[in-house]
Amino acid sequence: MNSATIAVVGAAILDSLASPTRLLAARRSAPERLAGQWEFPGGKVETGESGPEALRRELREELGVDIALGAEVVHPDSELGWPLSATASMRVWLCEIASGSPEPLEDHDELRWVPLEELKHDGGGLPWIPADRPIVLAVVDAAGARG
Repeated sequence: MNSATIAVVGAAILDSLASPTRLLAARRSAPERLAGQWEFPGGKVETGESGPEALRRELREELGVDIALGAEVVHPDSELGWPLSATASMRVWLCEIASGSPEPLEDHDELRWVPLEELKHDGGGLPWIPADRPIVLAVVDAAGARG
């Protein structure tokens, strides 16, 4: 990874890794330019952390849950992950909740389980952060291939 690229991780939290039907979406409460838009929960990878370690930490902080990790949803053209901006890329994993009940503890003001079938057509009717929109479709495809 180029040193100017910020490594970010995101969770495509499914209701079940074995037979997924719904995805947990999170509505941003900050920063102001992203507030009200929907995303995959997650965050920046800290020095010395692997992607999965960062994802587990972020989900404990943001949602109060522990996860069982599934397959990574790989960007077809970039080993760095899904481009978020000129300086940040996000790696995304399918996962399911192993323990805890998700609550919007940090950076979000609402969580919503969205049927995968609805995500396929119009993003579930949610205003997704623009950089996350292509990831939504890739997650639906990946979840369909598993279910």
